[in-house]
Amino acid sequence: MNELTIACAAQDAHDPYLWLEDIDGEAALQWVRERNASTVNTLERSPHFAPLHARLQTIFNSRERIPFVSQHAGLYYNFWRDDAHVRGLWRRTTPAQYALPEPAWETVLDLDHLASAEQENWVWSGARFLPPDGQRCLISLSRGGGDASVLREFDLRTCQFVADGFQLPAAKSSASWVEHDCLLVATDFGPGSLTASGYPRSVREWRRGSALADAALVYEAAPDDLAVAAWQTLTPEGAWQFVERQITFYTSHLFLREHGQLHPIAKPDDANAWTAWDQLLIELRSDWTIGGQTWPQGALLAIRLRAFMAGERQFQVLFQPSAARSLDSVAVTRDALLLVELDNVSNRIIELRHIAGLWERRTVASPGFGSLEVSAEDRYSSDRYFLTVNDFLTPTTLYLATAGSNTRHALKAMPAWFDAARCQVRQYQAQSRDGTAIPYFVVMPSDTALDGNNPALLYGYGGFEISLKPSYSAVTGAAWLAHGGIHVVANIRGGGEFGPRWHQGALREHRQNAFDDFIAVAEDLVARKLSSPRHLGIMGGSNGGLLVGAAMTQRPDLFGAVVCQVPLLDMRRYHRLLAGASWMGEYGDPDLPADWAFIGRYSPYQQVRAGQRYPRALLTTSTRDDRVHPGHARKMVARMQAQGHDVLYWENLDGGHAGAANNEQQARMWALTYSFLRDTLA
Repeated sequence: MNELTIACAAQDAHDPYLWLEDIDGEAALQWVRERNASTVNTLERSPHFAPLHARLQTIFNSRERIPFVSQHAGLYYNFWRDDAHVRGLWRRTTPAQYALPEPAWETVLDLDHLASAEQENWVWSGARFLPPDGQRCLISLSRGGGDASVLREFDLRTCQFVADGFQLPAAKSSASWVEHDCLLVATDFGPGSLTASGYPRSVREWRRGSALADAALVYEAAPDDLAVAAWQTLTPEGAWQFVERQITFYTSHLFLREHGQLHPIAKPDDANAWTAWDQLLIELRSDWTIGGQTWPQGALLAIRLRAFMAGERQFQVLFQPSAARSLDSVAVTRDALLLVELDNVSNRIIELRHIAGLWERRTVASPGFGSLEVSAEDRYSSDRYFLTVNDFLTPTTLYLATAGSNTRHALKAMPAWFDAARCQVRQYQAQSRDGTAIPYFVVMPSDTALDGNNPALLYGYGGFEISLKPSYSAVTGAAWLAHGGIHVVANIRGGGEFGPRWHQGALREHRQNAFDDFIAVAEDLVARKLSSPRHLGIMGGSNGGLLVGAAMTQRPDLFGAVVCQVPLLDMRRYHRLLAGASWMGEYGDPDLPADWAFIGRYSPYQQVRAGQRYPRALLTTSTRDDRVHPGHARKMVARMQAQGHDVLYWENLDGGHAGAANNEQQARMWALTYSFLRDTLA
């Protein structure tokens, strides 16, 4: 036993709530049941709960929701839940039918019937089709909604599972079709086959009829790597196979696999790379000097893959970042690239076509302000794409558009779930501790009085390059805005709103910047008299749960209520719990004294104190969350209750990292949450 192991064991010995990390231990579950009962008894007695629960059930189960689809072999597939199909239906229809107000759907798989027949707590996790138009797919099903899923081969003609088909037991697997009788598989192959993060560390080529254990090894990563994956993509030059060694969350090695050999693709380790047709696209997280030229972080570069592999380094720039502009996403159709740019946290679309060795560019005229999302209808044979448009006050509309044209056809639109006409949206800036300007959105009644008495809910995330954009939320609208509440979204550092520099501004030793940014937005709300500490609540989930946990412990005087969902809180042990080791690129390694020096200063579980007055808090999580361990929330609540703080706890037995596995669980979770907020911040 080395000194580090001894030191960690000593620290664990001083944690009186370590037993709550035993996810399914009887003592831990009894503790959960007792706190759940107390919280439900408190919050369901609120006069807000019953009508809010009924309203949210109506929203989640409404037939007027948009049935979002994916296309395969000329048919549109959709997964749908409502009050009659609690676990859900996987169904399909034709494009012509989908365009009608009431499409005729064909049921492909009824998950309620399947779960009943097999006596399993199945939750839908998606399907992977055999491209381009094969009649087989791999269906992923999880038990209770966790990330670990079983994979089972399914026949799209008979709508039955293939009796002797490809199957994988529950694991955090990835699988890609090579052909009808062959897969590239990364899964749990037995002892020693997973990384420290709990993800597969080897990829194998698995042929039909052979045992998984006999599948040929393609690549094996190191035990301390994050994961490994492989996939095949179809191009005009034929099928290309790629293997990716994910070293950390933000660094990777990429290989082209040909004739059984792996050929390194010499991209920067921290760059993302993928292909479109015969082009290699490289998105930079850091400046890259190569071929006598320096390319800036945040840029998107293109070059023919074959030319790059042969040593050519003459790139064409597809996207050039600026202080306010970043690349949000990229979609590929048969003949076009669609770049979704983010300019001061609002989207626009740029269309690119590669013609005679050059890229032609045009700006797509898009409806509305706010969020634009694009996805190809069929990247192999069509230039059509789905476009979704929404903002804080405009319900989502789904369009079918065609690259090369600004014309589009509205397919579906979400109904208005609250009276947006009485609301307004403003974008403000707060000044963080180090002088950085932090933008944030405020959605509020048009007649809001600047007297500091308005209940306001501040939401943030601030990590993993995730951008918080204007978006329509029926839950927020019906549960909060419709009752006069103010909704605030903070675009703090750690997110991707302004490209890699914005994310890296809160990475590792800079994490405090995200907390300072969030606190600065809260202070700015108070200074503008939009709210006051008595009426100001904060909410965040996952990394956002860490955010609000840190804000609560650092500035308890600034808030009246805290909602902390599926959170990371014990940063001393986060890397030892479930997938936590995969996030050391984001937070650092607490086993290293130099890293713990900055992590320990903000870790909420270590910073919460007896004798300090904290805002009333509600912590929620899921027993089946196999990404962020429920022990984080459990232990924080146990410590806070022992210290005498006012804290409520609710742990859903299903739901995975989403916190809920079906519409009823969603409605109940949010009804409890907003009843808590309306009672506490009134």
